[in-house]
Amino acid sequence: MLASELFSASSLLDSDRAITDPDRPDGRVRVLDNTVVGEDWAHVSTPASEADGSRTHRTALYGFKGGVGRSTATAVLARHLTDQGYIVLVIDLDLESPGVGPLVAEGAELPLHGVVDQLVESAVDNAEGLDYVVRSGYAPRRGRGELWLAPARGRGRQGAPYAYVDKLNRVYTDVPGANFADRLENAVRACEDAVALHGDSGRRPDVVLLDSRAGIHDIAAVTISRLCDLAFLFGTDNAQTWEGYGDLFAAWLSSGQAPAIREKLRMVASMVPDSPLRPKDTYLQSFREHSWECFALLYDDDVPAPGTNVLDPNSFSPFLEDDAAPHHPIPILFEPGLVGLDAVSTPGWQGRAFVEAAYRDFLPTATLLITANPQSSEGPQ
Repeated sequence: MLASELFSASSLLDSDRAITDPDRPDGRVRVLDNTVVGEDWAHVSTPASEADGSRTHRTALYGFKGGVGRSTATAVLARHLTDQGYIVLVIDLDLESPGVGPLVAEGAELPLHGVVDQLVESAVDNAEGLDYVVRSGYAPRRGRGELWLAPARGRGRQGAPYAYVDKLNRVYTDVPGANFADRLENAVRACEDAVALHGDSGRRPDVVLLDSRAGIHDIAAVTISRLCDLAFLFGTDNAQTWEGYGDLFAAWLSSGQAPAIREKLRMVASMVPDSPLRPKDTYLQSFREHSWECFALLYDDDVPAPGTNVLDPNSFSPFLEDDAAPHHPIPILFEPGLVGLDAVSTPGWQGRAFVEAAYRDFLPTATLLITANPQSSEGPQ
């Protein structure tokens, strides 16, 4: 195409992303690299809690495919951590399919606004005074823990349309001087600050759980690559799971980001069956093997250091049975009682025997990973 035939040709040809073709240095041909979706998968930065001394530990819960029980696990884990005395904040970042909010609210009225409002209004410097966090109605079994929620959508004002779809369309609008990753980071931080402002203790949360959007989407990319200290990757033992994570890991490998991100990942085997036809141990062994094959893209080759017969001590190459390795699955059992459970209208559902059985292994392991090096100087209450 000729520049003279393009509308606003200069916006393309003078873009920072338009570079001269090295084979044609006269500048008559340029290469334009313009990634719209998935760009942030290749950008890994130091988590905020390490970069600025913040005491908030952020954990992302992500699934390449939806329907793997991620949001329910987020709600169960949030309650469990609250029972341990921590101040916990759950942020629903699954903007296109919000759902964890009612699970966590436990009867409390949702705030007027949600994360989507913060993203939209902050883009025009109008986020001051927005009400987008609420303390859950959940009463911890012991200790003085607090459970807070920042839902994706608020309840809106009575009698006024909320227009969530319209708001969602505006979330991704380009804002001069602020990329989407920065805006999402600021939204998460604003939710954390709001807990300190409205909470009894005046403290920021000890733990933040980020219920991430599924799939290859920039919200998930920013959440895993930039916002969190730990990321639980949910999956089931099937081709879709391993092909999806294989594509994601390949992107990290090709961008050179594997060393910066691999050790904060941990696989979660969700909806694990346990029946005579497919015993749990057999299923988890298969899951572990497939997971290890997939994670091999991110691991270092198990070879000696150059010029020696000794393995490089700085290499990261966990073995198959290493139960502390990223590929080693943390199981959540499949329980028929969870199918079709209306948790919103079932008080005390998290204390039922079949729920506790399903999360028996997941909760202590996840808690240990989150709190082993706690960011909070004060710890649980």
